[in-house]
Amino acid sequence: QVQLVESGGGLVQPGGSLRLSCAATGSRFSIDVLDWYRQGPGKERELVARIRSGGSTSYADFVKGRFTISRDKAKNTVYLQMNSLKPEDTADYYCHALGSTGLVKFGVWGQGTQVTVSS
Repeated sequence: QVQLVESGGGLVQPGGSLRLSCAATGSRFSIDVLDWYRQGPGKERELVARIRSGGSTSYADFVKGRFTISRDKAKNTVYLQMNSLKPEDTADYYCHALGSTGLVKFGVWGQGTQVTVSS
């Protein structure tokens, strides 16, 4: 069974930076796509960034130029570097993975990590 564990959230001032981590654990799995989502207070969950198995990335317009998604394959970990943070970036951030273990495909969510941008 594949599990995702996020970390790195916290309180940061506007203009500051945070790096979120999403670590995948399990046995004999491969991840095809890993996404970072966020859900702000009173808002719907929205896609923030994506990294595919081949390494290509994509971003929501509202984070382009400020956030960077990357991975460390050896550690089965994906990162979200968030710079120039704004109060509107305040949200719970979740990672979501689509992949497979052998012939069985899966989709799994992490538990989320809270990011608060405030002075």
